[in-house]
Amino acid sequence: MKIKTVRCVQINAHVAPPDPDARPVWNEYATRSLPISRYGEFSRATGKMPGTIMPKVWVQVIAEDGTFGLGRCANGEPAAALIDYYIAPLIEGRDALAIELINDLIWRSHEGFQGGIATVAQSGVDIALWDLKGKLLGRPVYELIGGPSRDAIDLYATGDDLEWMKELGFTRFKISNPFFYEEGSEGLAKLEEHVARAREIVGDDAELMINPISSFNVDLALRVAERLRPYKLRWFEEPLPAWDLQGHIELNRVMTWTALATGEHHYGRKAFQQLISNRAVDIVQPDIEWTGGFSETLKIYTYAEAAGISTISHTGANTGWGQHFAYAMPEVPLSEWFLDTDVGKPIAGKLLPGIPVPKNGRVVPSDAPGFGLDVPDEWIVPWDHAGQKRAVYVGR
Repeated sequence: MKIKTVRCVQINAHVAPPDPDARPVWNEYATRSLPISRYGEFSRATGKMPGTIMPKVWVQVIAEDGTFGLGRCANGEPAAALIDYYIAPLIEGRDALAIELINDLIWRSHEGFQGGIATVAQSGVDIALWDLKGKLLGRPVYELIGGPSRDAIDLYATGDDLEWMKELGFTRFKISNPFFYEEGSEGLAKLEEHVARAREIVGDDAELMINPISSFNVDLALRVAERLRPYKLRWFEEPLPAWDLQGHIELNRVMTWTALATGEHHYGRKAFQQLISNRAVDIVQPDIEWTGGFSETLKIYTYAEAAGISTISHTGANTGWGQHFAYAMPEVPLSEWFLDTDVGKPIAGKLLPGIPVPKNGRVVPSDAPGFGLDVPDEWIVPWDHAGQKRAVYVGR
């Protein structure tokens, strides 16, 4: 079966209107630090700072018989333009099941500029190809990569609405980081207060993690890790920028009391191979929508598994592909549930039809063909390249 069309689309899902009486989700107001937080003109709320505004891009790969697969990636119009004008002409007309060949063609074609948006764009295409493969063969993707390795996926929840997370049945938690490295001792004290409060809420026995999102250097990361040592963090996530391999090596050598996790901003298996071969990380966290796709994440997993390192994909459980990956691969002890719905409201609110919802901190993926998405055809409309507006950054 050959590929007829590869195109970017938008999914116009039917969602409930906002509830003015609901308590907003933490992600709308929590102060979070990213590298650009050095410049105070920008908001520090997710979705209001550079790098977090561009919409998701959906990719539809249509076979000759009309069967189609859906995938998704980040970075809005820049990624969509690469897919429609660069990747699509390269792979249309090829065998839809030859996913390895197609990925190799794409990798080799953007060798001079791969990583970042080029690799993100490839991710959306690859995910759609796996969804299509499952539909053509009539099997869920987790069966195509080896079948279940567990009866359900254990989850941790990301966010600062800890009481609400506990009510939902979660027992593992990752909180935000409000501290930027130029805020000095006062900022460090606020960070410790934030973590101490979280530990008090979740209890001494719960797993607790924190994610600085590349906001520290090695010196500060060590100071922060030492300051937070009494709170028994399960892991310290992405304190350093992805390019600082030597920094990761040094930090992981010295910080022996908690695990170092990273990878959401590492693009492709070669970047992960450097981390793994240098023992610079304890847990790898590829984002399937950023790192090259489902195929690339499986290869990263194999590198890590051979070294005795666990793989826990970034925001994996909120997607069909993340659920299928975690369900099938034995050395995936957890998956992340990013809580992005208002407090007290159903957590299925932003999920597309066909994506299972966690119960008591666990989830089982759909056994429908592909990744189980059940999106009505009328929701799928072409991506509007001309209508994409320039991002307007919202200041404080």
